[in-house]
Amino acid sequence: MHIALKTLIAAAATVASIAASAQSFARVDTSAIDARQARQEQRIQAGVARGELTRREARTLEQGQRDISRAEARAKADGRVSPSEIRQLVALLDRADAQIRALRHESERHAH
Repeated sequence: MHIALKTLIAAAATVASIAASAQSFARVDTSAIDARQARQEQRIQAGVARGELTRREARTLEQGQRDISRAEARAKADGRVSPSEIRQLVALLDRADAQIRALRHESERHAH
């Protein structure tokens, strides 16, 4: 009976250990951020295709996208993304949205 109890305790400890380590390896869900960034990339490419953005402007906007990707990677580095890190990423995306909109519509202002 003593051996069975020790085996049960060891098994419970193993399960608890695996569960704890699985939490730290759980995928951090930033799919909404990734989807928004993908839409921004599409808007940049569409702006170039329509002549609304110069290559130089597109390079600047692409650099902003790389900065967002790096910030996201830093946020995910510890296995979780805190609410404040999400707010920071959303703020970066908001700023990128504004820059894309401004540069794409700047060509309209100059055409008039």
